[in-house]
Amino acid sequence: MKMRKLGNTSLEVAPLALGGNVFGWTADEGTSFRILDAFVDAGFNLIDTADVYSRWAPGNQGGESETILGKWLKQSGKRDKVIIATKVGMEMGPDDKGLSKSYVVRAVERSLERLQTDYIDLYQAHKDDESTPLVETLEAFAGLIAKGKVRAIGASNYSAERLTESLRISHEHNLPAYQCLQPHYNLCERAIFEDGLEKVCLDAQLGVIPYYSLASGFLTGKYRSEADLAQSPRGPRVRNYLNDRGLRILAALDSVAGQTHSTPTRVALAWLLTRPSVTAPIASATSVAQLEDLLEGARLELDQDALERLDTASD
Repeated sequence: MKMRKLGNTSLEVAPLALGGNVFGWTADEGTSFRILDAFVDAGFNLIDTADVYSRWAPGNQGGESETILGKWLKQSGKRDKVIIATKVGMEMGPDDKGLSKSYVVRAVERSLERLQTDYIDLYQAHKDDESTPLVETLEAFAGLIAKGKVRAIGASNYSAERLTESLRISHEHNLPAYQCLQPHYNLCERAIFEDGLEKVCLDAQLGVIPYYSLASGFLTGKYRSEADLAQSPRGPRVRNYLNDRGLRILAALDSVAGQTHSTPTRVALAWLLTRPSVTAPIASATSVAQLEDLLEGARLELDQDALERLDTASD
């Protein structure tokens, strides 16, 4: 498998990232361990999580995903085989949120403890914090890199304007720069990324690791009517896609999947990988069988006719 360089870093990643948002939520510890083992054994290495995963689930308080991942790292002995990406900034408590220097320094120690590791390969600002000067956040990250606690930094959910401004500040102040962007991007969600952010990433040679690559499961073809929404906890998230455009996209996925002897899931991921800016889409699995479908998406090649049909349906 051909590895891909992540931005301007020395990190090399396989063309699919495993989403850790389900660990401790819709995948228990045992299932998560099996998925992680299968992912790495198949030659893939980028695992994405966040401190806030999965605070939204009843009975959870955040940190569950990192904790499970940390237990797996210790038990498996595979730390040197993986690239661990986690995030900071979402609310973990009344005074625990944002990207101030004091909070970033506290939060990274908590993530390191949960992950049971001495360093984080990719530490990402989970969302923009306009109440904190960009230079302050970058200085905080610079300190973590200098101490060897973080290897590279990335941004998630930044606008094109704020990402551009951040890169300018890094250059002018000789501070570490964001090396990748984690945007909301898939066949259903194209405009925000393609209309501004993509050019910024290409011009600066940033890596791009899109989240919700399968539109919360909609692009798997699992949800085709209101009645299907009750199938999983994610069902309500895809209601907005159940319209003429969404069904047109599903029809195109079905058509291409039929011609390539694959599945809508694989086709949706393969489409993302044809974008010149995308390094590795992020997708999560709650079983090894689901994971195998995802991995095949990273291996599927689409011809020009298939790409045109998908582009037209999702335009």
